[in-house]
Amino acid sequence: MKRVGCICGAVVLTAALCGGSAFAQPRPPVPLPDVSQPQNGKEPHRTRLILKDGSYQLVMSYQVKGKVVSYVSAERGEREELPYDLVDWDATHKWEKQHTLTADGQTPAPEIDPELLKEEADRRALNPEVEKNLSLPDDAAVVALDYYQGTPELVPLVQSDGDLNRVTGHSILKLSINPRSSAHEILSLKGTGSAVQMHVAQPVIYLRVGNDAGVSRGGGTPLTVNTYGANVGEKPSDKPAEPNDYVMVRADVRTDARVLASFNIGSLGTSRAQRDVVETTAELLPGGHWLKITPKQPLDFGEYALMEVLSDRDVNSAVWDFGVHPTASENRDVIKPQPKRPVTLEQR
Repeated sequence: MKRVGCICGAVVLTAALCGGSAFAQPRPPVPLPDVSQPQNGKEPHRTRLILKDGSYQLVMSYQVKGKVVSYVSAERGEREELPYDLVDWDATHKWEKQHTLTADGQTPAPEIDPELLKEEADRRALNPEVEKNLSLPDDAAVVALDYYQGTPELVPLVQSDGDLNRVTGHSILKLSINPRSSAHEILSLKGTGSAVQMHVAQPVIYLRVGNDAGVSRGGGTPLTVNTYGANVGEKPSDKPAEPNDYVMVRADVRTDARVLASFNIGSLGTSRAQRDVVETTAELLPGGHWLKITPKQPLDFGEYALMEVLSDRDVNSAVWDFGVHPTASENRDVIKPQPKRPVTLEQR
């Protein structure tokens, strides 16, 4: 018996000397990296797990494992867990999107409410930009886009019916033209030249249309003009009114006057060209507040009038006159490009 006990003791001693054990010993825990310190020369990125009770956990990273969220706490540097259902995931993802740095290291702009975006789009439609930093105005009904020495300018146009009275709005004075009669004088404008001179051969004219019930960019009520002259006095229809046609008629300059002659309204839109009449294209800008009128061909040097065609027999004798002379001096009261000012926060 004593011999056997010696053998067992030798076995136990041998196991102890070899460092073995009859049972598996637990391994020491692997230390977590210190995620609160810079990694590879970059500052750690912290985010938030926003909980449904309004509080949040500041974390360095997280993983969803079934019904559990495993995360590394940014405060304690340890891996912890919490139930998946406690997290407000919509709020968490929104916070991440708003605070994740872009490629250039900048924080993206916060999301804007869709209703605010629509309101801003409506405001922009009231005063669309026609050239860089040059927007259509609040306080004018008709303007022409001109270029003086290469700089774009908006020139206000006034309406005239041949008398001394000139208005900034839009008047309707019907004048019937007999399509079978020979060409004859229909309107005479005082003076040999218009107060407005264009420096380009194809000036674009903008007319404010419709009824702008909104508020203008400047805070007041914008000036509006109804260009649907043929429908004046008629009952409103469920269908939107179509804009009338516009032509640019060249004036015959005489002593102290500029004379406009009649033309064949029925030939407009056909292949039959008419002397001293330049047809135009009319485009309603997005938002429905402005009509863009462009001559279909370049204008020769001379004096012109933009005339509104009301029907197949009638025109509006209240016209917008202008001249085309590239060497003329700069127009008065023009609207020039205004660079946008950067948005700044004021301390209160």
